[in-house]
Amino acid sequence: MPLPLNPNLAATIAPPVVEARRWLAETPLPDGLPLLNLSQAAPVDPPPPALRQAMADAILSDDAAHLYGPVLGLPELRETLAARWTEQYGGTIAATDTAITSRCNQAFCVSIQSLAEPGDNVILPLPFYFNHKMWLDMLGIEARLAPPGAGLVPDLKIVQGLMDARTRAIVFVTPNNPTGVEYPDDLMRSALDLARDRGVALIVDETYRDFHSRSGPPHGLFTDPHWRDTLIHLYSFSKVFRLTGHRIGALIAAPERLAQIEKLLDSTTICPSQIGQRAALFGLRHMADWVAEERLEILRRLSAIEAAFDGLEGWDILGAGAYFAYVRHPFEAVSSALAPRLLAQASLLKLPGTMFASTRAEGGDGLAETTLRIAFANADESGIADLADRLRQLGTA
Repeated sequence: MPLPLNPNLAATIAPPVVEARRWLAETPLPDGLPLLNLSQAAPVDPPPPALRQAMADAILSDDAAHLYGPVLGLPELRETLAARWTEQYGGTIAATDTAITSRCNQAFCVSIQSLAEPGDNVILPLPFYFNHKMWLDMLGIEARLAPPGAGLVPDLKIVQGLMDARTRAIVFVTPNNPTGVEYPDDLMRSALDLARDRGVALIVDETYRDFHSRSGPPHGLFTDPHWRDTLIHLYSFSKVFRLTGHRIGALIAAPERLAQIEKLLDSTTICPSQIGQRAALFGLRHMADWVAEERLEILRRLSAIEAAFDGLEGWDILGAGAYFAYVRHPFEAVSSALAPRLLAQASLLKLPGTMFASTRAEGGDGLAETTLRIAFANADESGIADLADRLRQLGTA
């Protein structure tokens, strides 16, 4: 007799990136066309030498780096993060408002667990980041999907119309995954006001904020003197310092909430990676110029992909920024069938829009079937030109 299985877990979709890897393992690639892997939004290069040296020094000479540390993270890292965010966003953020987590995904997971229980609901604007919906599904928390407004930014009237007495949070991801769209400050402030009025959290995932196209702070939410009563901010060190294998994220919220979240973290990872935390601390203290150049390189690639698609018949960029371009394809095939076909015919690995939004059969409006996410951060300008050439040769058949 088989062991029992949590039905919520069984009903949750398989991880999309794992699914894409399965396509890659099972699909013979055309001769002479090297793979262009545009599926995963993660740097493939290792950290820069100075950062790797700092990590090596910690391994060899810092005995505490091999032991359990504080559940909410290294005090020096929390203090440095608070000071840096206060400087960059304005307002006041204290070390006691910060926690270090084992990746940004964990920051989201524990934030949700601190807010909601089975039967509650959380508002996810479309297109959503798939791991967010997966976590809600696994916990038996309803994900209420809000169709986007113009420019793929959330429409707060639609968001408000989905809210009820069991709504616990609104989730914003900016720059957005999968669209790359950057949410304007006035929208962010209005969302904070709406969440406060309704007594729910505004969770803002800023994993890709270091690649924002605008100068100055991405938003002014932390200048609100009462931000702690509503705002939960999520961040990742993985992308900016190329630390994806070290799993270091951050969470900023009211200290009273962090005291509850500490229970969750102590019951799971106990403490974040000690080496990863030391790497993040070194990066914050010493790598501002390197980060600025990385940002400029991503912006150059953004310009390259916009120019490449501008001359590509039948293709439309609906949103672009940070690591992503979210594009409408010209084919009759739905995106879930088209993505494996692009791999087999053109050695292009992308994720279909069906991984980020509901299909028509699930109540969607067709956005899922007609779109693809291109994670272009790991393709240089020549790779982006190659992408456009391959798509042009496929035509629109």
